[in-house]
Amino acid sequence: MRFRRISPALLASAALLAAGAPVLTSAQAASDPVRIRGTIVRVDAKTLVVQDRGGEVVSLARPADMTVSEVYPIKLSDIKQGSFIGTAAMPQADGTQKALEVVVFPEAARGTGEGHRPWDLLPQSTMTNATVADLAAAPKSVRGGQQLRLTYKGGEKTVVVPPDVPVVTFRPGTESLLVPGAKVLVNAQEKNGTPTALRVTAGRNGFAPPM
Repeated sequence: MRFRRISPALLASAALLAAGAPVLTSAQAASDPVRIRGTIVRVDAKTLVVQDRGGEVVSLARPADMTVSEVYPIKLSDIKQGSFIGTAAMPQADGTQKALEVVVFPEAARGTGEGHRPWDLLPQSTMTNATVADLAAAPKSVRGGQQLRLTYKGGEKTVVVPPDVPVVTFRPGTESLLVPGAKVLVNAQEKNGTPTALRVTAGRNGFAPPM
């Protein structure tokens, strides 16, 4: 399957970890990166087959240098002043952002994709990768949550994190994560005419990457 045959719904769907790689559209070159969110159907030494959230099955080449990361849940209280985070969010009428998920980056990944940009988790969603400059209790309308002031080169955003929003971090993964049924976020790109997996972020025991 070539990327040009992937449905528009897939290409418009919502890395964490891709640091804001653009979503492929018909107006872009076929080699632009895409994000595929779904479930592993089959995997072997050279191929990764994923069923995306819309039900389409995508077959990807699996190169020897494909990166595997494990995403796992942590607590809202693990977000500290000075943490470097990435958060997909929805813009609010008052100018704040309402978090859909939060990724706390390991220290070694500080600075990854720093900035604010459109995201594809939901229509109109954004992604902000930035440092937590200040944190406080969320407004009373979001009981139990947190309000974060995020700063990045060239700007800042205020993000409200409801208490039920997924908060995760990640670490280097192993082959044991790549099993049928595992929930994954795949960063992929067409290389030499072949859809190719560049990075797989996977959850363990059914945990789904929220990004």
